[in-house]
Amino acid sequence: MDRSTQLKAMASAPRMQILKLLADPETRFSGQWSADPAAFGVCMTLIAQALGIAQPTASRHLDLLKQAGFITVRRHQKWSYCQRNEVVIADFLDWLGREMRVEAHEDS
Repeated sequence: MDRSTQLKAMASAPRMQILKLLADPETRFSGQWSADPAAFGVCMTLIAQALGIAQPTASRHLDLLKQAGFITVRRHQKWSYCQRNEVVIADFLDWLGREMRVEAHEDS
């Protein structure tokens, strides 16, 4: 996994907000009628609306999150649906935790 892409993806308030929104799709996107937001993902259009940003801007944020592996995107008819990739997110957080630990021998 390209950690620099993952760090770049996390270094943005809108991208962090997208990940937070997608953590609870049943509550945050309960009005999505085209597919079950928990089972299938959340429509990109609804994500843009939730953030109050233009759809092209949301698409750029979502593309970087996809490149980082933090979300998966699947097409259905004319819409694209996004879901968090919990395995990749957990792996990144574990890696970041290990990287941030100060080892005793490094203090000397």
